[in-house]
Amino acid sequence: MSTLRPRAEALGQALPPLLAGAEQLAHTIMLGEHGRKRAGTGDEFWQYRAAGIGDTSRMIDWRRSARGDAHFVREREWQAAQSVTLWVDHGRSMAFSGDPSRAVKVDRAQLLALALASLLLRGGERVGTAGHAPRPGRAQILRLAEALQAESPADHAAPDLSMVPMHGRVLLVSDFLGPLDAVEQALARATARNARGILLQVLDPAEEAFPFDGRTRFVSMTGSQQFETMQAGALRDAYRARLAERKARLDDLARASGWRFHTHHTGDAPQAALLWLYRAMERTA
Repeated sequence: MSTLRPRAEALGQALPPLLAGAEQLAHTIMLGEHGRKRAGTGDEFWQYRAAGIGDTSRMIDWRRSARGDAHFVREREWQAAQSVTLWVDHGRSMAFSGDPSRAVKVDRAQLLALALASLLLRGGERVGTAGHAPRPGRAQILRLAEALQAESPADHAAPDLSMVPMHGRVLLVSDFLGPLDAVEQALARATARNARGILLQVLDPAEEAFPFDGRTRFVSMTGSQQFETMQAGALRDAYRARLAERKARLDDLARASGWRFHTHHTGDAPQAALLWLYRAMERTA
């Protein structure tokens, strides 16, 4: 009980900047509603199309057709909302930054996930997290912000997609530098429920470039793993090759499940990553 109040106060101080940053980032993406303009049985008008074989006389818009010689059908927009599940790796590995001027990986991951959620909720979608059922409405954004700021004592957290809704969509955000078994299992569970989604890898530029030389001591964020070398520069090529292999493996896993894979660096502006996520999520619908 003694630790509850400090944690609550820390959470209260962290949420406003995260929410404000996510909302500000979301406002930079002005693409209209998220991927909902599909022909269906809704009530809102979408577009006219020329009548064809199989269209009954009841489907024809006679007022529009009276303007010319052709017959037109008035299509309506599909109103069925999609369910989207977000998961951000809260392992200690995500707390790394190679430069004080750059955001730590988890901060950027939470920002992108919450900004995407803001866009989706505006478009009428239902959004949740791995442990919280997807819900619609702007009030959901605060619940998501709290859920996304969970912490794990381990270097890498494992995604749990056992409760993903059938035919839902998923966003997994991580550095994906830990064991990939958990990722494979999560994708298998999601695929079994006909859910598709995105793997977004967030890396610090130092993790991509490996700018280390001479005597260097590498320590995991929990201190559980350590490695020291006198010639770090000699490991650069091998490290980059291993990282490229891991990216290729993640891309293969995503493709095999009908998902998409993308890498974002914390040294880059978040707008481009959010735009990519927004469009990629639309294509998974």
